[in-house]
Amino acid sequence: MQSILAVDDSPSMRKMVSFTLTGAGYHVVEAVDGQDALEKAETHNIDLVLADQNMPRLDGIGLTRKLREHPKFKTIPILILTTESSDQMKQAGRTAGATGWLVKPFDPNRLIEVIQKVIR
Repeated sequence: MQSILAVDDSPSMRKMVSFTLTGAGYHVVEAVDGQDALEKAETHNIDLVLADQNMPRLDGIGLTRKLREHPKFKTIPILILTTESSDQMKQAGRTAGATGWLVKPFDPNRLIEVIQKVIR
């Protein structure tokens, strides 16, 4: 079973994402912010990271940058799921190494579709 690290500071958003991903057959590891995600990424085998952008301690782009510094996470897909939709923010995500950018509120079917395209 493939594992997805779902990172969001909103408990209700984490639950919604987790419910969607679990229903599609993925194992979900939840993290409350970017810092928590970094710690969990070290101790779990992760196949994809799905992260919010605006979070305390470490945001989605900062998390992406830090993960990309590790050889283990050079090629793992990282998707940013956020309310941010500006081209400037999306470009910053790409520059940091994000694989894709999805805007909230998300369509569960579309989320699964995107994940299936990029997960290995």
